[in-house]
Amino acid sequence: MTENQDTTSLERYLGNTIRDLRQKHGLTIADVATLAGISRGMLSKIENAQTATSLDTLSRLAGALGVSISALFRGYDVRDGSAQLVKDGEGMEVVRRGTKRGHTYHLLAYDQGPTKVFEPFLITIDHASETFPIFEHPGTEFIYMLEGEIEYRHGQNTYVLKPGDALTFRGDVPHGPEKLNQVPIKFLSILMYPAGGED
Repeated sequence: MTENQDTTSLERYLGNTIRDLRQKHGLTIADVATLAGISRGMLSKIENAQTATSLDTLSRLAGALGVSISALFRGYDVRDGSAQLVKDGEGMEVVRRGTKRGHTYHLLAYDQGPTKVFEPFLITIDHASETFPIFEHPGTEFIYMLEGEIEYRHGQNTYVLKPGDALTFRGDVPHGPEKLNQVPIKFLSILMYPAGGED
């Protein structure tokens, strides 16, 4: 897009936004022009993207329409976003160090670029094994229980977690399942890494 096309696109966007706000409030061109201290002809040209306008004029128009100047630009050049949908049962199964048979980890989001910000896992434990993995990692971990009952150790403390319970803790303190009270067990585990990403 050339600079000229970009400017025309912005003028068209602002014109449409100003017209939409004016009509939404039931105001005429004359009403808004008077409130903003500009001519009706100028406002008409702005609404129809036939002229560029100064920030001062935009500020007065925003005031006349009862919005902040930033509100006039709110929807302009907004990226489509990059939401990632992982359908039920389609999370990538991963093997984490120390996990045993019957412990399934499904990663629910991936491809986050060179620096990981977080990793959400759906963890299912359907066998009552006697030994459990102990984890340590940078950042913070958040657990939300969905099914079953587990005693979860974090450092010197253990917590009984039932469906609906949430536990948040530092990841660099040794932690992991201590006792499986009722299987199958299912919980969300979200690892949030420090600003530098995962070590």
